[in-house]
Amino acid sequence: MSTNFTNGEANTDHESLITPLLSSRRSLVNSTSQVAIVGAHVCPIESLDYEIAENDFLKQDWRSRGKMQIFQYVLMKWLLCFLIGLIVSLIGFFNNLAVENIAGMKFVVTSNMMMLNRFGMAFLVFSVSNLILTLVASIITAFIAPAAAGSGIPEVKAYLNGVDAPGIFSLRTLVIKIIGSITAVSSSLLVGKAGPMVHTGACVAALLGQGGSKRFKLTWRWLRFFKNDRDRRDLVTCGSAAGIAAAFRAPVGGVLFALEEMASWWRSALLWRSFFTTTVVAIVLRALIDFCLSGKCGLFGKGGLIMFDVYSASVTYHLIDVLPVLTLGAIGGILGSLYNFLLDKVLRIYSRINEKGVVYKILLACAISIFTSCLLFGLPWLASCQPCPSDATEACPTIGRSGNFKKFQCPPGQYNDLASLIFNTNDDSVRNLFSKNTNFEFQYPSILIFFVTCFFLSIISFGIVAPAGLFIPVIVTGASYGRFVGMLVGSHSNLDHGLYAVLGAASFLAGSMRMTVSLCVIILELTNNLLLLPLIMLVLLVSKTVADAFNSNIYDLIMNAKGFPYLETHTEPYMRQLTVGDVVRGPLQVFQGIEKVGNIVHVLSTTSHNGFPVIDEPPLSESPVLYGLILRAHVIELLKKKAFMPTPVPIGTDALNLFSAGDFLKRGSGNGDKIEDLQFTEEEMEMFLDLHPFTNASPYTVVDSMSLAKALILFREVGLRHLMVTPKISGRSPVVGILTRHDFMPGHILGLHPMLTRSRWKRLRIRAPRIFKLF
Repeated sequence: MSTNFTNGEANTDHESLITPLLSSRRSLVNSTSQVAIVGAHVCPIESLDYEIAENDFLKQDWRSRGKMQIFQYVLMKWLLCFLIGLIVSLIGFFNNLAVENIAGMKFVVTSNMMMLNRFGMAFLVFSVSNLILTLVASIITAFIAPAAAGSGIPEVKAYLNGVDAPGIFSLRTLVIKIIGSITAVSSSLLVGKAGPMVHTGACVAALLGQGGSKRFKLTWRWLRFFKNDRDRRDLVTCGSAAGIAAAFRAPVGGVLFALEEMASWWRSALLWRSFFTTTVVAIVLRALIDFCLSGKCGLFGKGGLIMFDVYSASVTYHLIDVLPVLTLGAIGGILGSLYNFLLDKVLRIYSRINEKGVVYKILLACAISIFTSCLLFGLPWLASCQPCPSDATEACPTIGRSGNFKKFQCPPGQYNDLASLIFNTNDDSVRNLFSKNTNFEFQYPSILIFFVTCFFLSIISFGIVAPAGLFIPVIVTGASYGRFVGMLVGSHSNLDHGLYAVLGAASFLAGSMRMTVSLCVIILELTNNLLLLPLIMLVLLVSKTVADAFNSNIYDLIMNAKGFPYLETHTEPYMRQLTVGDVVRGPLQVFQGIEKVGNIVHVLSTTSHNGFPVIDEPPLSESPVLYGLILRAHVIELLKKKAFMPTPVPIGTDALNLFSAGDFLKRGSGNGDKIEDLQFTEEEMEMFLDLHPFTNASPYTVVDSMSLAKALILFREVGLRHLMVTPKISGRSPVVGILTRHDFMPGHILGLHPMLTRSRWKRLRIRAPRIFKLF
């Protein structure tokens, strides 16, 4: 019969939804809740099973595999990487094609009306079109796929750390992510498409890895090999790398981004496959862009290419230029940390509005759209018109949507420098700021107004219920700040103002996102100039060092705010003073090796645990001994097949033939069977079930005297969901409890041990998950 240990050293498996502890308080919230904010809605979260269950049944299946099956398994991994690269590159191309044509037509129509001096009608068309696009993005996100809101990078990063949530990688989320990102970026909101592309790539990889979508009857049986969390984790990592590669056409930068920022586990084989995936992305995009340069893609290819190939000139710099670069990096670190701080506060303010309902979410998005349209159309009127330079390399003034010399309200032969930056798409604004030999084309007030506007607009635009990224807004803001510094330095430096814009973008990215190697390579691939490498490396190092003194990177802050139980690579000092026995708690539900069906059904119906210790007691063993660990999903599968026995004896060979290895493969997120769906007769409830062949007989175990820090390192590095705790001194029970991800969370530990000093509590507050209604 099942046993319920109630001593103080037992522990429950907290990996499923227990009780939502969302609080209306905006202070630190207890991290014991097993819910988190995914996209724009609150949902239950679970941990992932990266450990391979080494039970007798699956071992027999592995031994029966021939060379052809092993070859098929390896071949399918590479084929899936190819498909991920191909599909993500096509989606990235389609996104850019749609944004350039939708936004381009909007700016062309508005500019044509302004040339006719119909300024009121031009503003009406501009603002109404922006409002409609924002409405489309917010409505479809709020009502169809709330998980598609935001950039998606925190959700993907949490998944790769071992946290799963229903709907995060569904087909519905993928479609809404694509459509919502196109409409949101086209609406002139200061949001980017790089973050949504990372989530899109991860969705594509996850859907391919689980064999498609069962709900929409799009499944492929030949992908059954990858129905486990470990293979899906690798595919999602490749998908996130492909997303960055498709957003910036930066294949190497995409691989390094996945390695530095996204993945919690990495190995050489994954490096090869992710590099192959991004290579496919780069080749496909290059072919498609070459096709568009012939003029067959509408406005795409004539202004805002995916790659900012704008600074290919030779760069010469001297020792005297190092000081302004160092200053640029230091200020960028301060601004980046301030940006993170303000964004965190704005998200908290939005939470008070959004928790009132979907209507308030949409109204907030509409209000921000109208405010943005007023700023983008009204601020250029503050700038004075400038005469066109005689040595301009392009038409001046620019008629249309792209170029450095926007006419706006100026008379013939003159241009509005602020309109060239602010009344434009984000991609074209970056091109104009990065452009070389334009040191005298922008005025001090125009650059300063543009920087302040981008800084605050990007903060207030990110929290709306729509797909929105941070990469491009941070690049635009940093580039404007860098160009302003270059203008202040003036003739005291040999560096071009466009180069200062590139360095400013790098410093602001490092100050906000705290990446170095991947950002360095991405910027080099964006600018297509390897000569910038020493300066970019220097500014990235300085900026990150300064920013780290103030707060965490932006994605970690968002993950903490959303409530994801993310396991950091480091351990807190107090964890060395605690043992696993100090945090493991009860009651603990266990099964006998041969258990009564009625007891199993009762335990599954009354608990939400996902792992159960299996114990053998006399007469199966001389004394109580821990046999292993069995997963909830596997127990439910055994109950479905009804391989019951009338007496408590080991299962026979004939009964094992009822099962196949595919029965125990993990299904897509949220698609598992539930105990409530199964029905049993009274006779079946009195029968027995042998759990031995299906129990993981070699789970990871630690003694209760091991330090909590040591256990955390083992838990994270191996990628565990359950860590068994056994007593150092043999006692009544062979198992003390089970450690799960929740047990390593600072909020849980501090709740159990309030004797920790108040100073330690203050240091831990920023790292403890803060769960509140962001959306």
